[in-house]
Amino acid sequence: MKKIFISIMLATAIILAGCSGEVDEKVGEKTTVILDWTPNTNHTGLYVALENGYFEDEGLDVDIIQPMEGSSTTLVATGQGDFGVTYQEDVTYALTSEDPLPVKAIATIIQNNTSGFASRKTANIETVMDFEGKVYGGWGSPSEEAILKAIMTSAGADYDKLTNTNIGTDDFFAATEKEIDLVWIFEGWTAIEARLRGIELNYVDIKDLDEALNYYTPILVANNDTIENNPEKVESFLRAVEKGYLYSIENPEEAAEILLKYAPELAEELVVESQKFLAEEYMKGTDRWGVMKSEVWGNYAEFLMENGLLEKELDVDDAFTNEFLPE
Repeated sequence: MKKIFISIMLATAIILAGCSGEVDEKVGEKTTVILDWTPNTNHTGLYVALENGYFEDEGLDVDIIQPMEGSSTTLVATGQGDFGVTYQEDVTYALTSEDPLPVKAIATIIQNNTSGFASRKTANIETVMDFEGKVYGGWGSPSEEAILKAIMTSAGADYDKLTNTNIGTDDFFAATEKEIDLVWIFEGWTAIEARLRGIELNYVDIKDLDEALNYYTPILVANNDTIENNPEKVESFLRAVEKGYLYSIENPEEAAEILLKYAPELAEELVVESQKFLAEEYMKGTDRWGVMKSEVWGNYAEFLMENGLLEKELDVDDAFTNEFLPE
């Protein structure tokens, strides 16, 4: 009888241990987020959601990775990641190419375009008219050249009097120490770094030059297969991400420290000051994080179309959706 009792107790213990193991080992749904570039303050809300357990609360086991080869848009479209950080421009091209990619924007991280044209004060470039006779350093994008031509023509300047050259891997500071006068930068990062270095800049805000140029950058995208077959995952992901960005808005210095934990190679003072800047920009002009407008997508696509940069017109309804954003 004693042996039977012991056997029963052992069996019960094994069963309970097995059940306990299932609970302990239970993890959320595996989810990969592909960044557009190296970690920076555009991404802080993602890292906050990871660090503070917001993804875990939504049943998601999230890995945030950098793209190895190709754009994050292409990688997500081909199923190598569930979600990606990218740009409105990249999605527009992806959807209007000869072979459109199955991808859609699901949220914008920042409401307005915070980029513009910067130069050292000593270059004496205060307006677009001053671009004439100067050397611009860029990355060789067709839309980059089209934008420069459009804004210079609109201002009455001659684009042919601007030298447009590719600066490769040089950043603003390295390039403008050489022959480059003018570079397209993000105000929330490079302009702040210049201030911290004690370098005076002249800055021309791109969104003030043409309404069509106030496009979304960066944005979050998902594969159409995920959107259609696992909408609950998209909703869960965005609930967690929204919490991450709301936390970053309310607690910029604490959020900066979280980003630095995951990207310790970044300069602490730059990250903190950049985070303070973006805390005012993530939701500027709206009371709902991540929401996008049809006219923003339409205006930029029309601009690209008019400049011969699209193979066909963009169907705006295919480009983005707000349906998965938290109410």
